[in-house]
Amino acid sequence: MRFGPARLADAEGAVLAHAMKTGAQRLPKGHRLSRTDIATFAEAGVEEVIVARLDADDLLENEAAARIAAAIAPDHLRFSKAATGRVNAHATVSGLFVANRTVVDRLNRIDPAITLACLADHTAVETGDMVATIKIIPLAVAEPFVEQAERILRAEPAFEVKPFVPHRAGLIATELPSLKPQVMDKTHAVLAARLLRSGSHLVTERRVAHTEAAVAAAIADLKPAHDLIVIFGASAVSDPDDVIPAAIRRAGGVVEHVGMPVDPGNLLVLGRIAESPVVGAPGCARSPRENGFDWILDRLLAGEWPNSEDITGLGVGGLLNEIPTRPQPREQTANPPRGPARIVVLAAGRASRMGASGGHKLLAEFDGVPLVRRTVETALAADAGKVVVVTGHREADIRAALAGLPVEFASNPDYTAGMASSLVAGVTALGTEAGGALVMLADMPGITADHLHKMIEVFDGEGRQAVVRAVSQGQRGNPVILPKETFAAVRQLVGDVGARHIVERCGLPVIDVELGEAARLDLDTPDAIIAAGGVLKE
Repeated sequence: MRFGPARLADAEGAVLAHAMKTGAQRLPKGHRLSRTDIATFAEAGVEEVIVARLDADDLLENEAAARIAAAIAPDHLRFSKAATGRVNAHATVSGLFVANRTVVDRLNRIDPAITLACLADHTAVETGDMVATIKIIPLAVAEPFVEQAERILRAEPAFEVKPFVPHRAGLIATELPSLKPQVMDKTHAVLAARLLRSGSHLVTERRVAHTEAAVAAAIADLKPAHDLIVIFGASAVSDPDDVIPAAIRRAGGVVEHVGMPVDPGNLLVLGRIAESPVVGAPGCARSPRENGFDWILDRLLAGEWPNSEDITGLGVGGLLNEIPTRPQPREQTANPPRGPARIVVLAAGRASRMGASGGHKLLAEFDGVPLVRRTVETALAADAGKVVVVTGHREADIRAALAGLPVEFASNPDYTAGMASSLVAGVTALGTEAGGALVMLADMPGITADHLHKMIEVFDGEGRQAVVRAVSQGQRGNPVILPKETFAAVRQLVGDVGARHIVERCGLPVIDVELGEAARLDLDTPDAIIAAGGVLKE
């Protein structure tokens, strides 16, 4: 392939290197120039274009990407149509994404023109998640390189998704006077939630004395009706002959491995009774935060049997985020003072449900006051310090409606991509001093300063280390307070999504605060605005 400028008269059949527009006609990058295209450009006064001229054995980027994707076994995978030299692979089931680094590296080293990027090996995924992307960097690539990629991928899988297999699980929890019953109740709930994403269920729980005999008897009792047994000891495992591994052997099982180089998660025991796994869970697995137990559980639920070599190979990447509630966290240091929650008002959206002639909902007036100003005045009345307003669509009009108010603006030029970009802009604008972000939607007129005070008081009462969520009769609503610990995850959000996934997976307590109907009343349509007493504006 030869790349560079060409006189228009010599460009027929070449491939456009960049999108070009003349009048009403727009030709995309990668378009083969026809005689008609040349004539149209000539009429517009174009004399030169940047093109790629293909050699005899070159394939255009989309054809090359499509052929490479077609060489990958499609089991539990869905591939997008090739566009701009890219094909994306998505999971069609919930399961475990498994990558073969050797094959991926071999493909990426054929030629810089061909790239394959994928998730980390043994990542849990849900149906629809993107797991890999094939991208052809230039506009075309030599066919022999594509053929080489096809041979590599047909010889050995580069990656796959192993579906989770539903299991009937039993929980054995040992008791000591030092372990509170409410801790055991929470352990049951957390384990049940972990199992649910694989379609598995926690069927039975046994609470027994922290002795080898009692645990062994419980294992023998649960084994016939369960294909997975998880044991939570009231005291941590400190030796390969401690209570839990000894009980597995006494019940006729085999202990495969004790300990793992993942922290939190070091004190895990992996054993089996016949073909069924028995896992001695580390104490950190009482928390929903990611820990080494998740890594082993996901493999087991996907039908894998990790051996000692697999487990001892988890050290690189095995240092995970600390779980502050662990009995012995890594460092016994005093917690630094945590800043208060600050308020972020999201006002960047396009109001697409208002219709072509419905005006902008945030500019609709209630008692002569634009809705967005009314919301921001409510935020200011909560006296939470800094208030950040994220703007995007009709930014000048929204900011004009807020003239004179002591707020800080955060511009979101990427507002068309969806809510995630506004969350990122707002949290970033808070800086490092905020202990949390109280996120408000600008189209919820029922929310009052008293509501915000109520939520902030709960947040402060939890040491500013819990998610506080508004609900209406138990149904999730808005606003929500996100603690500082979640900010890094918020900054990774993309697309038209909120923070629900972060709330559910952050491992922090989630406190629901009942605010009544106001928590779910947002104004998205002209009829809703009129019904609420508003006056539509352009």
